[in-house]
Amino acid sequence: MPDHVHFKTCPLCEATCGLSIEVRDGEVLRIRGDMDDVFSKGFICPKGSSLKGLQNDPDRIRVPLLRRDGELVETDWETAFALIDDRLPPILAEHGKDAVGLYTGNPWSHNLGSILYLLLLYGAIGRNRFAAASIDQRPREIVSGVLYGARTAFPVPDLDRTELLLLIGSDPLESNGSIATAPDWPGRLRHIQERGGQLIVVDPRRSKTAELADDHLSIVPGTDAAFLAGIANVCFADGIVSPGAVGEFVDGLDDVGRALAPFTPEIVAPVCGINPGRIRSLAHQLADSRAAIHGRLGTCLQEFGTLSSWLVDVVSICTGNLDVEGGAMFAAPAAMGFNTTGQPRFGPPSDYATFHSRVSGLPGAFDQLPATAMIDEIETPGDGQIKALITIAGNPVLSTPDSDRLARALDSLDFMVSVDPYVNETTRHADVILPPPTPLERSHYDLSYYQFSLRNIANYSPPVLPLGKGFPNEWEIMLRLAAICQGRGATSDIAAADDEFASLMVMLSTSDAHSTIHKREHIEILNELAPNSGPERLLDLALRVGPYGDGFGVTPDGLTLDRLISNPHGIDLGALRPRIPDMLRTPSGRIDLAYPAFVGDLERLSQHLTKPRPPMLLIGRRHLRSNNSWQHNIGTLMKGKPRFVLQVHPEDAERLRLTDRGYARVTSSTGSLVAPVEVSDTVMCGVVSLPHGWGHDVAGTRMAVASERPGANVNVLGSSDHVDPLSGNPQLNGIAVSIEAIGT
Repeated sequence: MPDHVHFKTCPLCEATCGLSIEVRDGEVLRIRGDMDDVFSKGFICPKGSSLKGLQNDPDRIRVPLLRRDGELVETDWETAFALIDDRLPPILAEHGKDAVGLYTGNPWSHNLGSILYLLLLYGAIGRNRFAAASIDQRPREIVSGVLYGARTAFPVPDLDRTELLLLIGSDPLESNGSIATAPDWPGRLRHIQERGGQLIVVDPRRSKTAELADDHLSIVPGTDAAFLAGIANVCFADGIVSPGAVGEFVDGLDDVGRALAPFTPEIVAPVCGINPGRIRSLAHQLADSRAAIHGRLGTCLQEFGTLSSWLVDVVSICTGNLDVEGGAMFAAPAAMGFNTTGQPRFGPPSDYATFHSRVSGLPGAFDQLPATAMIDEIETPGDGQIKALITIAGNPVLSTPDSDRLARALDSLDFMVSVDPYVNETTRHADVILPPPTPLERSHYDLSYYQFSLRNIANYSPPVLPLGKGFPNEWEIMLRLAAICQGRGATSDIAAADDEFASLMVMLSTSDAHSTIHKREHIEILNELAPNSGPERLLDLALRVGPYGDGFGVTPDGLTLDRLISNPHGIDLGALRPRIPDMLRTPSGRIDLAYPAFVGDLERLSQHLTKPRPPMLLIGRRHLRSNNSWQHNIGTLMKGKPRFVLQVHPEDAERLRLTDRGYARVTSSTGSLVAPVEVSDTVMCGVVSLPHGWGHDVAGTRMAVASERPGANVNVLGSSDHVDPLSGNPQLNGIAVSIEAIGT
């Protein structure tokens, strides 16, 4: 029998499912879904229970590693930080702040401490900051930042009230949903149909989600922008544009209509592969229904990623389905919402494209450059060249294009530090690896994912297991690295630095004329936050000055961290509600729909319509038991049929002489790999599919389970030169490839 049952939000994907974790004598016995969780109500996917496997994984790093005589060997924390302090400051002193680059991966965004304290590390280095978001959702972020004034102001589908859900390039039955936070997508999708609604999926592949759909529209990879332009064209041409209450705050709608005039269904249909009549009828369906449109990874990982993301919102606005119940809506997060703090409606100009990468000239946004620019910034000499790199919870060698070239570039660095629990394909290049606490050893609050949740939720989870003696919290690692880069040294007072940061955050709030604690004495507020420290202190502050907070006495029954601790299953703050115009944070207080960069890119799309389609196109895919390039070393998740297979349509297999369970060589303009073949009519003819995140067969890693089923790295087929020019996001869907049978 367990001596304790702990409740925790799963930190492994965006669904934020509640877990019930049984512990005895410091050991995890069992992990199940929390039946009383206010959001997930017991739902759990296979990844949730794998936290026990991660905790007990013998390959997980438990002490720092440093490189001696070419080998990574164990050391203590003091020695590891001392080496970093010896190596990084001289590089900064000689070459400037831009000489130290930073890359953060997806797991970072699930970690409250990392998110908050990374701000200090950002301030200590220069402009060469990169994140996994720029190989994933950056087009969507840019559109939200420009149109609504906040990068995480994602219009999310109101699943629980919609009559018609249109999913484009999204497979939530495998991914658990993405940039639309909600547990139990399978149940929510079925409920749409049970109440008489419809699910339509647009995807080149008949995914699990498409199998469930009422209608699956098979689209040519990379042509989502053409398809959406055709729908919007019908709205204008047929006079069914009706934005509703939102229209009062939209500028440029008529300009957008004129720009879309050439994109008739008859023009775009041969390119996207969807019948013009179906495009017309779908436009009218959307206009006649309370409909939600959601575009995800498939719409972003292509050469028109930003244009596709913008056109999703254009169609939502034209059909009157933005910011209405059952349509696409905006969350009102309890803490640190970009569109719940500061002056309602008005905000500063977006920093999108106000700075560019030194070599490729790709636009930056949100204090980050596109990850596709990182290789050039390492390899190209001159002022601003990256000489040292810090990676945090990221594996860019597997997740970014030109993977082999990036691996060589990492070997050319003067110094590299990684914060990661594994010696993986990226961290094997590091000079120092600092292991973070496991998810069960740290507290949790979904600061990022509640920004675009399908309900307004707040749920805090304390650590389930204690940290080992002398083991720092991840936020303390961030503070130590920031102090080294600031020149304060490896032995500086971290507690004092934490106090300084908390004081700064309080003063920012007390100086905000729209804050509930405006003009309050910041010392008084700090005293009320005691005895908390670290991320708990900052979270308590954010909750209390947030839209549901107690305002430090203004609303006595409002949210505080103590109240969340007293409600271990979370607090449901209600369904989404219309928020425009108050949620806007744009300079004009309005939505500039005809933003010149977006409208101007329609000319590039027009030119693309005349290009011939390559004979074979490659797309990616997700799997429920896999999370990009991580969790492949958990034995329970790797059971079952091998997942790294090349899916090929039967007609293509016959033409290319491919056999089921045989092998094929896949070649692009950049690279080549070999994969086992699965003949399947789930992919459309002329399209092949490979999952991403594999390639665990390189020397120097220490991941025994992953190496038993290594697969191959699909990103050797991508190129850092093939990007969406508006965002720098790589084209990883719709890559032209050739396929060659190579036997069994």
